[in-house]
Parts: sequence; C-alpha cells; structure tokens
Amino acid sequence: MDEQIKRIADRLRGMRDVTGISLEEAAITCATTTAQYSEIESGNVDIPVSILHRMALKFNIDLSTLLTGEEPHMHSYTLTRKDKGISVERQKAYKYQALAGNYLNRKGDPFIVMVDPDPETKVSFNTHPGQEFIYLLEGKLKFFIGIKEMILEPGDSIYFDSGLPHGIQSLENKTARFLAIIL
Repeated sequence: MDEQIKRIADRLRGMRDVTGISLEEAAITCATTTAQYSEIESGNVDIPVSILHRMALKFNIDLSTLLTGEEPHMHSYTLTRKDKGISVERQKAYKYQALAGNYLNRKGDPFIVMVDPDPETKVSFNTHPGQEFIYLLEGKLKFFIGIKEMILEPGDSIYFDSGLPHGIQSLENKTARFLAIIL
C-alpha cells in the first residue's frame, strides 16, 4: 500500500507542477488546508478517492491516470474480468478496484469497494463533486450522510449527492463489498 500511495502522490505533485497550480489552489480545490494537502502529496498519508476525483477534474484528466500513471485508451468498450480491475488500497480497511479505468471519456467511475471491519477506527467522511451510487453486494454497512445514519444490507442501494459529507463502516465483524459509481 505505501509504495502505491507514494506513486499516486508523485503523480499529483507532478501534475500540479506541470499545470502551474499552486499548493494553496490545490488545497482549496480539495476543501482542505495547505498543510493537509502538502501531506497528501508527501505520500505519507492515505489519499481519499474524493481528493483524487477533485484533482483529476482540476487537471482535466481521467481519474485512472492519477491512479495508474497511464491514459485510458478504449473508445467503444472496455472489459474488466473478475478481480482484474485496477486495484487501489487506500488504507488498511479500504480496497478499491476500478472497473472501467481503461475507457476514455467515461461519464462515471465504477468501483468494487471492499471495507474491512474495524470498530476502533473513526469513520472518515468524504465529499466530492457530483453524485454517487452504492449497491451493497456482501456484508452489512452503516452508511452516514450528513447527520443521517442508515444500515445497508445486501441488495440495498443508495444514490446521493456526493457533495454532502458521507462515510461508511462495515458491521458484524465481516468485510463488506459493494459497487460504487461516482458520477
């Protein structure tokens, strides 16, 4: 995980340098402080997908370019075989697998997300532009949006404004697995 985060942080820093975006402007884009954004670019902390999404929009590049360092190139379709999507382990409890990372100019970013249970960890809240759809495949989740909490079970889904603070927590000491589509 650490090496992958460092490579992503290097790409963030490199793109910011190439585009002439200041550290302060990047921090404003990500709704964080300059010190927090600088720490993200250091590669020493987890990089939330919401930060990557915001910066990809700011750089006018594809999210998968930040994740992998490669430009998507498929125009008609892209096939992702089971468990073969671009994998990103953001932090110990979260694992993302991009399902359309190779498709150029896509309208949304679909992921399979796995969240390990960790009752000791405080729920991390994210915000990012757009909308998001979550469909729970396995496990049980506590989903937080704003001040509302909901329990999701397999087959449940939620579509929401991802500009609202949202977070998740796996329940019942079992890994939760869900489809997330960021639009």
